[in-house]
Amino acid sequence: MATVRVQSLAMSGLNSIPAQFVRPFHERPGAIGSDGPSDLRLPLIDLANLDVSGHLCEKTVSEIGSAAQQWGLFQIVNHGISEELIQRLQGVGKEFFEIPQEEKERYANNAAAGVLEGYGTKLAHNIDGKLEWIDYFLHMLWPPSKRDFKTWPNHPPTYREVNDEYGRAILGVMNKLLTALSISLGVQECGLKEALGGEDLELEMKINYYPPCPQPELALGVEPHTDMSALTLLVSNEVPGLQVHNNGRWVTAVYVPNAITVHIGDQLEVLSNGKFKSVLHRSLVSKDKVRMSWPVFCAPPADQVIGPMKELINEDNPPLYNAKTYAEFKHRKINKLVQ
Repeated sequence: MATVRVQSLAMSGLNSIPAQFVRPFHERPGAIGSDGPSDLRLPLIDLANLDVSGHLCEKTVSEIGSAAQQWGLFQIVNHGISEELIQRLQGVGKEFFEIPQEEKERYANNAAAGVLEGYGTKLAHNIDGKLEWIDYFLHMLWPPSKRDFKTWPNHPPTYREVNDEYGRAILGVMNKLLTALSISLGVQECGLKEALGGEDLELEMKINYYPPCPQPELALGVEPHTDMSALTLLVSNEVPGLQVHNNGRWVTAVYVPNAITVHIGDQLEVLSNGKFKSVLHRSLVSKDKVRMSWPVFCAPPADQVIGPMKELINEDNPPLYNAKTYAEFKHRKINKLVQ
């Protein structure tokens, strides 16, 4: 039986969403406590001074460390990736989702068998069977040796070229952030990157496609979750929808042109022994607009053992997390087992 894609549902002229997409009342976007104060904004950090010695560099590092502790999510500008490259990345992703459905299905993954790379729909394992209003495309971006081009689209023809260029650029930003976060923890500049596998560190590209939804007040694009990776760097189109949980409220991320949104993930929370917070976040959908986002997940290789960094452990700060391979961590998280 063919998988029903959310994009196809949205294009079929539905006036109401199927029952499996209707969230429990307390999860709905309009539920009490769902919206943060209108004057609360995510931290916005200018990276222009990060490479400059002296006070401004220290100030930027301090801002990054503070945001990682207090929010677990922040936005960065002047990050070094051109607006033109981001627009090309978004352009080829948008073109893929506009090709005929039968052509997209050539790249379908098999999530039930654990094969997530490729074109898919249901990613979350929800115990009550609820579905998310999203289709997606997922593939390895870095290192080049782990790319499987059979899972990459042949259309548009520039997809590989653009993603290769973006992958190299986003790796540079990732390295800067890991260095700044290491300094803010008081460990060696290369500490976090080495703990995550050094040059074997992996990047995955995911294109999220949230079609217009006839009842956005009942649905979620992605349900509340934390990222199992170490860091996530995300760009989006101009349609808002990302929300972060902070002090008991859901706060909507304001769209900032050419900004990258940075998520602290589970592996950095573990490595920092809880100093950095893996951020709980979710995605809303629009009634009449397509929302798209391009998160890149930075994660250790499967066999890398991740636990609290030894430099942060002492009698006053015992380890709060058990060390385990990233593969075991993923298995436990996906199957909702105790870590």
